[in-house]
Amino acid sequence: MKASELSEHLQRHTEQVAQYLLPHGKREGKYWCVGSIQGEAGNSLKITLTKSNKGLWADFATNERGDLLDLWSAVKQLSLPNAMKDAMNWLGIKPTGMKAVQPMNFSRPKDVTLNPVTGAPQRYLTEHRRLTPETLKAFQVGEKKGLMVFPYWRDKVLVNIKHMSTERMDGKRRIRTWPNAEPCLFGWQALPKGSREVTLTEGEIDAMTLWQQGIPALSLPFGGGSGKKQAWIEHEYERLSHFDTIYLCLDNDEPGKQALITIIDRLGRHRCHVVNLPHKDANDCLQAGFTSEDFKQHFNKAKTIDPSQLKASGCFARGVHNLVQNEFDEPDGIPSPWGQNKALYFRNSELSLWTGINGHGKSQMLGQLALHCIRQGQRVCIASLELPPERLLHRIVRQASGLRSPSKGYIDAIFEWMGQELWLFDVTGKTKTQLIMDVFEYARRRYGIQVFIIDSLMKCGLNEESFQEQKDFVEQLCDFKNQFPVHIHLVAHPRKGADEYKMPNKFDVKGTGTITDLADNCFTVWRNKLKEHEICRAEIEHRPPKPDIVNRADALLSCDKQRYGEWEGEIPLNFNKDAFQFLPLNQKRPMRFVEYSSTNQERDTHENQ
Repeated sequence: MKASELSEHLQRHTEQVAQYLLPHGKREGKYWCVGSIQGEAGNSLKITLTKSNKGLWADFATNERGDLLDLWSAVKQLSLPNAMKDAMNWLGIKPTGMKAVQPMNFSRPKDVTLNPVTGAPQRYLTEHRRLTPETLKAFQVGEKKGLMVFPYWRDKVLVNIKHMSTERMDGKRRIRTWPNAEPCLFGWQALPKGSREVTLTEGEIDAMTLWQQGIPALSLPFGGGSGKKQAWIEHEYERLSHFDTIYLCLDNDEPGKQALITIIDRLGRHRCHVVNLPHKDANDCLQAGFTSEDFKQHFNKAKTIDPSQLKASGCFARGVHNLVQNEFDEPDGIPSPWGQNKALYFRNSELSLWTGINGHGKSQMLGQLALHCIRQGQRVCIASLELPPERLLHRIVRQASGLRSPSKGYIDAIFEWMGQELWLFDVTGKTKTQLIMDVFEYARRRYGIQVFIIDSLMKCGLNEESFQEQKDFVEQLCDFKNQFPVHIHLVAHPRKGADEYKMPNKFDVKGTGTITDLADNCFTVWRNKLKEHEICRAEIEHRPPKPDIVNRADALLSCDKQRYGEWEGEIPLNFNKDAFQFLPLNQKRPMRFVEYSSTNQERDTHENQ
């Protein structure tokens, strides 16, 4: 939640906030009056209680002023992020309910002596880079063995430390950071208290350059580029959440453009404003003679980026040529792990609907698909509203190992492999749709989740008799998958049939027909229960099972709809009960998503006995 949004929440309770923070004050007309932020009786500090300027305050003795969130911070002597947490707790605004499968362990610098910057590094920074001694002191820049030392502080804790040479070798500087340090933005120690605007740059020197011009700035730890270069976002997301405006003043090159796309997508285009400078970066502008007024003019021209959904018609010319010539590009998605059918893909910006009779393996198949997506380099979030997290992960661990009882060491290896790639929506039972959407948006923006699984629709707090509620929620999911883009898998139960021997299809989905109309893909999972029952009866009756029954497939995956694909049909599958895996007919042995040697498995099993 942004600071301005929380301030609006407080504004609705202005008089209650005033009484809570400054109980010794009194109401005089349209104002709550008190002596100062210390709370003694008096009239110097006034809080407006009426509609006009409601929630704004001013201390006419000290000339301090602001909104209710500023007042909260000042009275309680809290930093803005901590004041926001305290105010949210007072308002009853709860944090999200999403948990990581496994937290990451980071190392922090120990016994590090930060010497003031001197010698060649000082001359380089002040004479060549034109940074003032005051700037270097504010950011606590140091020197060690001829290298510049940039400390990464956060909440008075040294999180990382970067050593950098002043000279380049083969076009690159020598850079060394603390091993296995948590990703952290540079410059928190110099950020003005209560600032609601911040600028992100690609380098420490650029952040210091802007600070020197009166522009609060932080630096990305790994520079421009995409992918893991921007892994810092998930670790700094909450600390950046209170800023109303985030200026992006990145390098004017290809890595800078790649970083822009990732950061805007994750932090929100509604508050990210792109600054275009005439030189490569902020420090180059300073060396070219830029004044504070020059920087201010370019920041005033900063603009948000148009949504990716808004494009000129010419952007689609190539795609139209391909359609006319019947030449299709590779689908934007991952291929199905079943049937080796190249015509079945799970693409970005799609909603897949999954149905099937209870106990036929919908959830098991989606768990296997989640592991397949992780193997393809995608992050997954599962909202399993029908199973507690431990039960769900127990099944996924068996699927990942291909074993009924993997050893303790193997289980640890699986969790290490899943790491930060698999996330859970930690709510079991019915939940509100708005909470689901809020957590999903948070997960996408902060952690870059690409695949979301909801199991199931009936647990999303909807009235089963209200087709309109069902339609509205599925439309919300469609808007979400189009906005970011992601792939959403939604489980919906079918209406009960006469028995479980007949396979249902998309027309049997319980609820409004618009559910299947809005979905991009519709799948049905069906286990051959007749075959399973025949095998069981044959064992009891001590006879061979009937060949015409047992020679059929264990299960079928039916694709009843694929909006952007030409193929629809059924894929016959084997089912391995020990590993909970669905396998192509030509594959009997379950697959291992995580490799673990048999020697280790045997050793772990022996040690546990």
